[in-house]
Amino acid sequence: MSSKTYNVLFLCTGNSARSIMAEAILNAVGGGRFRAFSAGSHPTGKVNPFAVEQATAVGYSAADLRSKSWDEFSQPDAPAMDFVITVCDRAAGEACPVWPGQPVTAHWGFTDPASASGTDDELRHVFATVCREIKTRLDIFCSLPMEKLDKLALKRELARIGEVKE
Repeated sequence: MSSKTYNVLFLCTGNSARSIMAEAILNAVGGGRFRAFSAGSHPTGKVNPFAVEQATAVGYSAADLRSKSWDEFSQPDAPAMDFVITVCDRAAGEACPVWPGQPVTAHWGFTDPASASGTDDELRHVFATVCREIKTRLDIFCSLPMEKLDKLALKRELARIGEVKE
């Protein structure tokens, strides 16, 4: 079994909710096989408080969460990414920067909980639902035998995971 730690970057537009929750979940459940990061094409500069609630519920420290630009990960001293996964429709259609090392890319579209409206309880429910959807995909992702798959097969498998219906 490979002892490599895979770097995964989750991209979204605002980097305030979905990509943040994906980063937190994968870092919490990845079993040391993964190191997750998140970023946005147009970051809001703040993490949505309901995303923070979901992140801390999976045991991830809120102190490690921040909204940041994807430019941070295209710098020469940035960690090399093995996977780049977009988690919202707008980011999937945007031109992404060139990622050194040609990482495997995939798109997993999720409803934007940050655009929901309602009472705090209603918003918590929306965030919890999206968080569960993200966790389901990440549980499947974590179970993949990556050291045994070639890059093309892995790309097909990531696309299939993106089609999982909750």
